[in-house]
Amino acid sequence: MSEEKDIKTETSENTGEAPRRGRGMQKPKRRGCGFCMNKVGYIDYKDIGRLKKYMTEKGKIISRRQTGLCAVHQREITNAIKRARNMSLM
Repeated sequence: MSEEKDIKTETSENTGEAPRRGRGMQKPKRRGCGFCMNKVGYIDYKDIGRLKKYMTEKGKIISRRQTGLCAVHQREITNAIKRARNMSLM
C-alpha cells in the first residue's frame, strides 16, 4: 500500500510542469505604460506602424499583460485597431 503512494508521488513530480515560484523567487518588475511615460494624448487609428506593435501576425490584439499598457491606453489601442480594421487600413 505504501509502495503505491510512493509511485503516485513520483509520477506527479515528473509531469513536466513549469516550476512554481518559490520563496526566493521574485515577480518580474512591472514596466510602466509607454503612452503614459511619453505623455501621448491621443492614439490615432491612422498610425498603422504604432498599432501593429500591439497586434500578432495573425491580426489578434495582444493582451494588456503582454504589452504592459495601462487599462485606459489598452482600451484606446483596442478601439483604434478596430477602427483601422473597419476602414480597411489593416
